[in-house]
Amino acid sequence: MKEQEHTKLITSFFVLHLLLLLLSSFVQPSEARGPSGENPFTPKAYAIRYWNNKIYKVPRPGFLINKASPLSASDSARFAKLASANSLYTHLDSFCKLANLLCFPDPKISLSSKHSPDGKFAAYSDTNFTNYASGAAGGLNSFKNYSGDENEPLDTFRRYSRDSAGHSDDFTTYAKDGNVVSQTFNTYAAGATGGHGKFTSYADNVNVPGLQFTSYSDEANGRDGSFASYSGDANAGDQGFANYGKNGNGLTNSFGSYGKDSNVVGSTFSGYSETGNSGNDNFTSYGFNGNVPQNKFNSYADGGNAGVETFSSYRDQSNVGDDVFKSYAKKSNIETVKFSNYAASFNEGSDNFTGYGDGAKGQEVGFSSYGQGSDFKGYAKNGVNFADYKNTSSSGSLVSASMVKKGKFVNKWVEPGKFFREEMLKEGTVMPMPDVKDKMPPRSFLPRSILSKIPFSSSKITQMKEIFHGFENSTMEGMLNAALGECERAPAAGENKKCVGSVEDMIDFAVSVLGQSVEARTMESINGSKTDILIGKVRGINGGKVTKSVSCHQSLYPYLLYYCHSVPKVRVYEADILNPNTKAKINHGVAICHLDTSSWSPTHGAFQALGSGPGKIEVCHWIFENDLTWAIAD
Repeated sequence: MKEQEHTKLITSFFVLHLLLLLLSSFVQPSEARGPSGENPFTPKAYAIRYWNNKIYKVPRPGFLINKASPLSASDSARFAKLASANSLYTHLDSFCKLANLLCFPDPKISLSSKHSPDGKFAAYSDTNFTNYASGAAGGLNSFKNYSGDENEPLDTFRRYSRDSAGHSDDFTTYAKDGNVVSQTFNTYAAGATGGHGKFTSYADNVNVPGLQFTSYSDEANGRDGSFASYSGDANAGDQGFANYGKNGNGLTNSFGSYGKDSNVVGSTFSGYSETGNSGNDNFTSYGFNGNVPQNKFNSYADGGNAGVETFSSYRDQSNVGDDVFKSYAKKSNIETVKFSNYAASFNEGSDNFTGYGDGAKGQEVGFSSYGQGSDFKGYAKNGVNFADYKNTSSSGSLVSASMVKKGKFVNKWVEPGKFFREEMLKEGTVMPMPDVKDKMPPRSFLPRSILSKIPFSSSKITQMKEIFHGFENSTMEGMLNAALGECERAPAAGENKKCVGSVEDMIDFAVSVLGQSVEARTMESINGSKTDILIGKVRGINGGKVTKSVSCHQSLYPYLLYYCHSVPKVRVYEADILNPNTKAKINHGVAICHLDTSSWSPTHGAFQALGSGPGKIEVCHWIFENDLTWAIAD
């Protein structure tokens, strides 16, 4: 009996030893366990093993492995089970927190519908205000710093100052310096009489603003509304005013600076001052110096009576973009509509006026200076005066010779150093570096065990919105749709593309294009951004020979999502970046030079910056922070 037990013990020992040997062939102890004794079955440990099995003798890039899911082994299994049962949405808050995702919190519900008419808040955020100051008589509510410096602020004001009388509301700084901002005002000052609503700084310097006013001052009487600065220096968001001042009486609304210096920001005004009486609306500066603005005015001042609508400066000095005025001052009565300076843009975009002043009576519509190659359809033939209308030629150039000589507009909207020629990548060259900072919110990849169970298809958009609470949040819904549009578009000729949400998927795609001997590279840091730099030692990847690469760029999505695509006929370089004054090394950069630009658009920013056109020159650029390029390993 003792012999049998001894034999069993020896057998068990050898089985255990064999299992450990098998495990060690995939994971070295130093690789699977960090200083804290990390579980070898976490998603991060699995990503390490996956790299070791798929990539041939190339060191693992720490910056990529660190993007693996931070979930524990048990949490990963738990959420995978929830995803399989289509019930992940029921645990979204904990899932997003533990997996380091971008989600919008459900705002705390305000339990009381009664608030002091003189409430003053120094700092406040992430709250649902229901019936705030509704029916208030006199008094002032003020928010000095509302949702400032937050990564994902989410605020909802429902029925704010509704039916108030002589009541005023002041927001000094609203959602300033936020990232992926989602703010909603439902029925703001609807039916209010007198008083004012004042926003001194609204969503300035934010990334991806999602701002919605469902109803602003509708059916209000004699109330003033002002936005001193609205979404200045904002990036890539969407804003909407639905029913702004509709059916109002004697309203005065002003935007001092709307969307100034913003990048790819979309704004929609629907039902603006519609059927208003004796209103006075003024945009002093709308979209000034913007980059690719997307502005839509649907039903602006239609049916208005004896009102004054003024744009002092509309999209002046902006770059391309798309503007639509649909049904402007239609069937109005004795309206005065003025554009002092309309779209004197740096680079021609698209402007479309449809139904301009149609059916209006006694209107006065004037343009002091109008400057785009625009399309007017169905506008009033009487009462419209164009003082200076510049219908540009097919070249799209609105820039006068004197402006060019003064250097006022040359390369205006191409950031210095964003594109450069290959000859600049030489030791000793001083050149400007653009802003290479990653402006996306921090997120992590998902493990494949969860990712494979979450739908990613436009045909499954309803289920996707359910999982990530897109029904309750328009910014989340827009984020989902935008990523799907980018990922599902047909590849360009000769392009191989894929959107990836896990370390393993990215590895598989890079290997499928380039083979197993590949290396992932990125910018070491953001040091040197927006300053002049000195190029130090330069090394060409693959001996400086023409090669192909896989470039991966972040997309805005709840989990870390990269759009990866093959890039043929390139040369890839690594370069030390030095301080031009001290000659000290401050960074190590990766640059890619596209040798075949024949399929690029003639209006591509590279040609605006460097001159020439498609197929005539090569174009180089840096790989920005947290983007990466894969190329054959040396």
